[in-house]
Amino acid sequence: MEFLKWSNEGGIAGITIQRPPANALSSEVLKELSSVLDEIEAEKEIKVILLRGEGRFFSAGADIKEFTTITTADDFSNLAKLGQNLFDRMEKFPKPIIAAIHGAALGGGLELAMACHFRLVSETAKLGLPELQLGLIPGFAGSQRLPKFVGQARAAEMLFTSEPITGLEAVQYGLANHAYPEEELLEHAFTFAKKIAKKSSGSLKAAIELLNFTKTGEFYTGVEREAELFGEVFMSADGQEGIQAFFEKREPDFKGE
Repeated sequence: MEFLKWSNEGGIAGITIQRPPANALSSEVLKELSSVLDEIEAEKEIKVILLRGEGRFFSAGADIKEFTTITTADDFSNLAKLGQNLFDRMEKFPKPIIAAIHGAALGGGLELAMACHFRLVSETAKLGLPELQLGLIPGFAGSQRLPKFVGQARAAEMLFTSEPITGLEAVQYGLANHAYPEEELLEHAFTFAKKIAKKSSGSLKAAIELLNFTKTGEFYTGVEREAELFGEVFMSADGQEGIQAFFEKREPDFKGE
């Protein structure tokens, strides 16, 4: 693995994203994560997964540089579907997945965290979906999962303003389970994981299956439409302007095109 490492400690699989400086989620990172899940799923003694990022961030978003290598709306939609399918698998994964979030979980990073069964955060972590700031939209089902956690009005505010919320606010709004001082986050996360690891593998798997029945047909329709619009918006003049402005470190000049 180039961007991930994982280990098994007492039935807890620790997965660490190692892609400095921001642990950006390129397609290669997503493929590696899928491979790691294949390995972990086959290990019967593993009961729970703890996912975290190395360095300053959990993950500050998708890989914007990779976006510049994509030339068609269909290819961009396929990138969205790659992340969507992986995150849907995570939500249905038979072993509970805990995201330990410090620094920032933004854009694709927050979409990854929302696909986990639990989110434990540092009090000062920043969580948000700032894609509209670049003239884009979320592409890994963030537009469908965020309202489920924080409600329609709060999700609209986070999307339309691009302003992140803190870890403490994430708990208050229902996006995260617990918030801790950053230096205590991993300790509490392992304690939390150990509680879950004491449970029966069969009952955990059954509970996860039952919880996923809350995902309606409308959810999957929305996810499919998100992938289509992800490609269309990216190929628009405003989408290209947003990407260019990001690299030039300036405010984008959107024309509504």
